Amino acid sequence: MSFLATVKQRAKAQIKTIVLPESLDPRTLKATQQVLAEGLAKVILIGNKTAIEAAAKESAADISGATIIDPASYNELNTLIAKFYELRKDKGLTEEQAGKFLNENPLYLGCMLVKDDKADGMVAGAVYSTPDVLRPAMQIIKTAPGVSMVSSFFVMVVPSCEYGSNGVFLFSDCGLVQNPDAAQLATIAESSAKSYKSLMGEEPVVALLSHSTKCSARHADVDKVIEAVRILKERAPHLKADGEFQLDAAIVPSIGAAKAPGNEVAGNANVLIFPDLDSGNIAYKLVERLAKADAYGPVTQGIAKPVNDLSRGCTAEDLVGVVAITAVQAQQ
Repeated sequence: MSFLATVKQRAKAQIKTIVLPESLDPRTLKATQQVLAEGLAKVILIGNKTAIEAAAKESAADISGATIIDPASYNELNTLIAKFYELRKDKGLTEEQAGKFLNENPLYLGCMLVKDDKADGMVAGAVYSTPDVLRPAMQIIKTAPGVSMVSSFFVMVVPSCEYGSNGVFLFSDCGLVQNPDAAQLATIAESSAKSYKSLMGEEPVVALLSHSTKCSARHADVDKVIEAVRILKERAPHLKADGEFQLDAAIVPSIGAAKAPGNEVAGNANVLIFPDLDSGNIAYKLVERLAKADAYGPVTQGIAKPVNDLSRGCTAEDLVGVVAITAVQAQQ
């Protein structure tokens, strides 16, 4: 069974409610129809009901099974405004500003619905930028207990590949954290291991990558990864995780055995942690384009409840996949 089929099957096993706030976008409306038809999640759309229904008709999308929340008539809006004000008043937010945000910005209302347990997650980014999507998530939902930062990952599905988990890998961070220090890199690795376990239901094998394998080179960049491994093992000694590894030593069993003999991670990694955003972003795009891999993401991790960002070039099918991933994240 493919990665996406597995995720969809898991989403169907425990139905969650996902907010899609970009409710006039044709891709959102077509994805809503497919999500409902496949039984992947319940869907909340935000906006003027008449306008949304007209847009759906124009897009030939059946959204009759979705819940539409119109701020102008939503009877619990004032309660959510009061709660948002309480959350942010210490940051200078006024009650008037809280009302304006929730009446006029569907991303803020969507995050408040998630915060108040009226929904389990949110997916946006087809229209809005990444900062626009993540800002309300960080202000309202915030990071998960014990997690100090938000990061992102891609699930890479490489065809005809014997490495990783039959060609499936998790790459992190490829979308958010520019140049993590050692402690941040350890946090990214720990979050990524949890993400892999929750999505795949398999044991993560985590490799922290470098241009060096077990001190084959000396440089401050290598030292950062070595320190991150030390911190990670101290925080999460149960994890099967190690480094620093060159990419081939991390995923190719024969090379792992030659460069790091006896190491349980070397040659067996399915979770790859990149030392900075440049290397991670370049790597996922190389694999996607040259190996014809499917790239699912960027998916966020570390937020208390899942809020995921889309590429503004996404298709309706991409959106359906991210909704299924978000629903599985919400099950955790």
